[in-house]
Amino acid sequence: MAERIEQRLEDRVPELEQLERVGLFTRKEIKAVLRRASALEYKIQRRALRKEDFINYIQYEINLLELIKKRRARTGYSFKKDEIEISILHRIHSLFNRAIGKWKEDVQLWLSHVAFCKQWNAKHQLSRVFSSMLAIHPNKPALWIMAAKWEMETRLSSENARHLFLRALRFHPECPKLYQEYFRMELMNAEKQRKEKKEFERAKMDLGEFSYSEEILNGEMARIVYRDAAQKIKGVEFHLAVLSIAKLFDFTQDLQKEILESLQTTFADDPLTWDYMARHELELGSLQSTEHTTKQTKVSEMTQREERCSAVFEEAVKAVPTEDMWKYYITFCLERYNRKTNSEELKQKRLERTLSVFNKAHESSLLPEALYKQWLQLLLESTLFEKATEVAEAATKRFSLSVEMWQMRLQVLIQLKSDDVTQCFEEAIKHVKSKGTLPIWTLWVEWSEGMKSKEDTEAVYQRSLHATTHAESVTMKEKYLDWTYRNSGYKKVRRVFTSLCENRPFSLDFFRKMIQIEKEQESCKMLHLREYYERALREFGSTDSDLWLDYIKEELSHPQGKPENCGSIHWRAMKMLQGDLVEDFVSKYTLLQTGHL
Repeated sequence: MAERIEQRLEDRVPELEQLERVGLFTRKEIKAVLRRASALEYKIQRRALRKEDFINYIQYEINLLELIKKRRARTGYSFKKDEIEISILHRIHSLFNRAIGKWKEDVQLWLSHVAFCKQWNAKHQLSRVFSSMLAIHPNKPALWIMAAKWEMETRLSSENARHLFLRALRFHPECPKLYQEYFRMELMNAEKQRKEKKEFERAKMDLGEFSYSEEILNGEMARIVYRDAAQKIKGVEFHLAVLSIAKLFDFTQDLQKEILESLQTTFADDPLTWDYMARHELELGSLQSTEHTTKQTKVSEMTQREERCSAVFEEAVKAVPTEDMWKYYITFCLERYNRKTNSEELKQKRLERTLSVFNKAHESSLLPEALYKQWLQLLLESTLFEKATEVAEAATKRFSLSVEMWQMRLQVLIQLKSDDVTQCFEEAIKHVKSKGTLPIWTLWVEWSEGMKSKEDTEAVYQRSLHATTHAESVTMKEKYLDWTYRNSGYKKVRRVFTSLCENRPFSLDFFRKMIQIEKEQESCKMLHLREYYERALREFGSTDSDLWLDYIKEELSHPQGKPENCGSIHWRAMKMLQGDLVEDFVSKYTLLQTGHL
């Protein structure tokens, strides 16, 4: 092993001598490089190899390359690159190859090598990396796409890119993304050839026997890809994806028409098809618009376009009367309403259309639960308070078991300062099962704190403890304790704490809150603190080492504390704590004894 390392270090000597000779590095820096390289070499020659050692070595060599690059730029010296950089590049590729040979399954390692090759323009090497990587990881479509894109965009080889896509499709015959990128590549190739032909014609050059294929120029290869994909891939999303790609090229009108017709015949019942067809009306308008138009004309034209979209959506909700279809229609209306415009007339029309569509979906019992909230927000923003109250009530009737719907209705009533808030809370608790009612109880006590008497609020807190699940009651106990202290003072909170301690479960914060309250008192009693710590430790003594440490600190620092108790507390902690917490406790306790904690 030592001989191999010595040989590798000797192989570096020529490049390091050149670095010193041309003034890019000093003698001292050369020695530092050798020392570091020696340490890194030893790590990758061990029997038990670690991936991190290879990564660190590669990163060091890349940093060295970057430093040389900066110094060349600073000094203006650009010679001897074969003896210096090329030697380092070979070494980095060799390190990558060794690491990848050992950890073939690590895709990130392959991608790091790919990125390095791209950065240093190592095209020949990158071609081999892609070839090896795809042989090991043929099950990852993204890697095939990356390789094909590089062939097309960097090496300008549509043949190689096409070959890669066809190979990839043998492994993944139903992968939409592969077909989409293959489709895009064929259109890019057609566009490239169209530009070349135009340049030749402009220069009036004789191409001799060579001629451009009209089929390729017109995008026929992309059409073949699309037709092949359409037979294997089901679902409207794929057709819409290839249509959006085709639209990026100005010679694909016939192809777009074919995809659109296929969409309308094959997926006539799919809401996405209707959504696309409706939104397509906006684009048609923008294509026909002229440059010299007044603001009023633009507003009028936009209104007409949006009305055409709306007409298609109206047809859609009759043809496909589903929640999804209404959702697409409402989403479109909200998008248009939220668009900025200086025209009050247009904004008002958008608002009226949106509210009308919400109402129609609701009356058809096809408005999704999640959209009621947006409808209510819009009504409240538009100061349509009576309608908002009516809609909120209707939402809770339709989704009577939904906590979110009741919460939403209550928030509307609270915002409007309605007299029906208490009644609505009672109704909500009656309809919704105990699990998940925490948001309603939280809202109730928060509202009651601001609007009702202490007695009424306390009654709500007491009810919430029995009405929520055990897990949710923990939160209510914390809130109850905090509210009692803020509103009724120390003596009352002590009584409430003792009362709450009769029923599990508890949270650690519940006890810590009470400890904090005690410490805020002028006559803070250690006797009380011990009670709270002991209660907390009964619940959390096996899982929280900090609790034991805080107890010990209290005994040491409190005027009424008993430092002689610390040994007993320490012994109990060692017995109760589980697993790694014992070690954590011991290390912190040691710091405490030495005054570092």
